Amino acid sequence: MRNRCLSFSFLVLLLILVVGCSRKTDATSCDGQTMEFRYATLLTIEQHEGYTLASIRDPWEADRILHRYVLSDGKATTDDVKNRINRLTDEGYTLLHTPLERVAVFTSSHAQLIVWLGKLENISAVCDLRYMNIPEIRQRVARGDIADCGDSMMPDVERLTMSRPDAVFLSPFAGSGGYGQLEQTGIPIIGCADYMEPTPLARAEWMRFYALLLGEEAIADSLFQRVESEYHRLTAEAAAMGTGRTLLTERKTGSVWYVPGGESWAGRLIKDAAAGHPFAGDTHSGSLPLSPEQILSQGDRIDAWAVKTNGREPLTHATLLAEYDGYKMLRAMKEGNVYECNTIAQPFFEQTAFRPDWLLRDYMIIAHPTECRDSVLRYYRRLEPAVTAWRPKAKREDN
Repeated sequence: MRNRCLSFSFLVLLLILVVGCSRKTDATSCDGQTMEFRYATLLTIEQHEGYTLASIRDPWEADRILHRYVLSDGKATTDDVKNRINRLTDEGYTLLHTPLERVAVFTSSHAQLIVWLGKLENISAVCDLRYMNIPEIRQRVARGDIADCGDSMMPDVERLTMSRPDAVFLSPFAGSGGYGQLEQTGIPIIGCADYMEPTPLARAEWMRFYALLLGEEAIADSLFQRVESEYHRLTAEAAAMGTGRTLLTERKTGSVWYVPGGESWAGRLIKDAAAGHPFAGDTHSGSLPLSPEQILSQGDRIDAWAVKTNGREPLTHATLLAEYDGYKMLRAMKEGNVYECNTIAQPFFEQTAFRPDWLLRDYMIIAHPTECRDSVLRYYRRLEPAVTAWRPKAKREDN
């Protein structure tokens, strides 16, 4: 009797599994193998026989999917696989024939990654060329090998279409209402939402997804392992030094002074560099808009200040004070610990998204000048101390 009950229970379980699988959409069918991501939170990739599914979760609405893709290399030989792919496209999945042979890229960080993946020749068009500090791309645009499609907010759609891309890489934004004329072209759009990931390694791990689209998974896996290993090594090294200087980044923009939120990508970098964050208790995952008065109220705690510029002339203390006299209230200004990254000369935006370990190292050097006295900054340079009437305050004693 017991054996008959066990047999009946087994049959019921088997029936549940069969029915469950039959009721699943092909996006979650039982024969898929999920690709493991150690850090990325917005990506889900399932590899099936004959095709791969990729989903990007909406960073602004947790219960919504931003994009869904079905990747096919054209080697599907069975009618069953072809029918599955057709059903998926009917359900709203965007079909991508991979590896992509021609891509349009609207963002400098993704253009740089594609170059690192050895796929420079696959870039058929770019936007915002004036912001791309990538010599190889500028040279190919000058030769006519890559189309310059103008401003990414208002791209030259005709020129873009003529470049015949298999897909367009661009960054989505909250409340953008879609992609305008681009959607009417029928060219698949790759929503590059990596910048909304909460940690540097989570954002960098997206290189594995982009490499999957371009057929360079092995290169991306090797590169990410190197980034991950170096990032963890530097974090441990910084932690052993103890908490260093309190670091402020960015400068006033109009009546607002944006600083990294305590839980943001940049905020995490500051923390991992064992630097003090003047607003570390904040829980925002993006930029924190503050008034100049709120920043200056913390001015005596700010030991070092790292700013980004894009000017043709070198930044000086005098030009900073001409921009806003209130900067003189920052301890970093008084003690000559101001650092500039000129993004015209330095490929900051191009590289740091997928090489956060390089930026982490700069923050470590700035936060721990004594321990890192023999290290050389990659992106930043220390401004020459200004000749002023005041004397630097004596270093405070922390309790």
